[in-house]
Amino acid sequence: MIIDVLLPQLGESVAEGTISKWLVREGDSVEKDQAMASIATDKADSELPAPVKGRVAKLLASEGAVVPVKTVIAQIEQGAAGTANASLSAAPGPPVSLPPAPLPPKTPEIAPPPARAPMATPTVRKTALENDVDLDRVQGTGERGRVTRDDVLRAVGTPSTPMTPAVRERQSTPPPAIEPPQPRATPQAQQVAQLINNGGGFVPPIPGVGYGAFKVPAYRPAPGDKVVPFTRRRRITADHMTYSKFASPHVVTVAEVDVHKASKLREAHKDRYKAEGMSLTMLAFAVVATAKALRENPQVNSRVLDDAFVMLQDINVGVAVDSPDGLVVPVVRRADELGVRGIVRAIDDVAKRARAGKITIDDLSGATFSVSNPGLKGNLFGGAIISQPNVGILRMGEVQKRVVVIDVGGEDVTAIHPVMFVALSYDHRVVDGVAANAFLWRVTELLEKAEFEV
Repeated sequence: MIIDVLLPQLGESVAEGTISKWLVREGDSVEKDQAMASIATDKADSELPAPVKGRVAKLLASEGAVVPVKTVIAQIEQGAAGTANASLSAAPGPPVSLPPAPLPPKTPEIAPPPARAPMATPTVRKTALENDVDLDRVQGTGERGRVTRDDVLRAVGTPSTPMTPAVRERQSTPPPAIEPPQPRATPQAQQVAQLINNGGGFVPPIPGVGYGAFKVPAYRPAPGDKVVPFTRRRRITADHMTYSKFASPHVVTVAEVDVHKASKLREAHKDRYKAEGMSLTMLAFAVVATAKALRENPQVNSRVLDDAFVMLQDINVGVAVDSPDGLVVPVVRRADELGVRGIVRAIDDVAKRARAGKITIDDLSGATFSVSNPGLKGNLFGGAIISQPNVGILRMGEVQKRVVVIDVGGEDVTAIHPVMFVALSYDHRVVDGVAANAFLWRVTELLEKAEFEV
């Protein structure tokens, strides 16, 4: 019996994936849940498990191919015996060179209104911008009509002509090489400008090119310079951060927190946690306080739609963690339902897996708010960039001893206490100053009272 192997839904909002590497060959025997391929997406890399035990009958997509989710990329003959299934990394052989999987037939859809912008990821929009392609004239072949990078590359050279299914079927040659961006305002940039300024003629800056009369000077190599190519993770991060600064009007507000009581609570219990293999940190207290404040101030736990916003029921806090490939933000789900112990256990778990390179796409999906901790080598405070599609992120500062004024028996006295600044970056499209200040005030109050059950 032949079993189809589909590219699964690899996390929230993920519509396609790249086959980074096949870990099996045609004819190999596979066990159920054995890794068959490495799949890369805009969120993370993961391995595709075999759905059944059997023999690999066909590999239907080549390495490097970008395929939509739910596409058949391989077939397994269930129960059949095959050759010894050594991994490709252990026994290198000729690379798999198969034609890309055919795109699944699209079901008829109602055409979107003319004013609605085409669906595309920031990376695809950047590719369109660099190649002078108007996305309004590109027919998307991705999920729900989403424009993919291949759609843009196929349109290079004929940006004014919509691609029909018949034309797409006739195209069998590789996509043209990407031309370097030219120092001028492209139709895509003009389209974005019109959305911002109602057609008032404003042209936004073009990354790597310039703005108006200013042009970015060309790089001239000098002795000792070291050019470091962007990794895939760094490119994704760069695109995400650029999009976030462009889409969300960021406002930053800062609060000073006296963490004297929280520090004493941590000192009293950290050895007990350490004996259990966990680290009781100020980050855990901050996440607990954040989750409680979000439940009381739901407008900060939102996401923006086209002409509305949604106050989300679940409170899933993303926690920035360093990994070998760069910063990742795994998610602590339903954080408001966890106490300090549950938060510590969840943070320790995702941090260890991130540093070991074993983080999954599901671990990185679904955050409704984020907390960033600079660690031991931090600084006073900083305004973090919002992680889309959230409307806020809280950045912790370095804990330093300072002179503070406290009340003792109704009298003001000075004391030396550990103090931390926390900075809230929020999206002013849906979060006003009143809501942001109420949220940050509540986080500060919870941290200063430190009435946590540990």
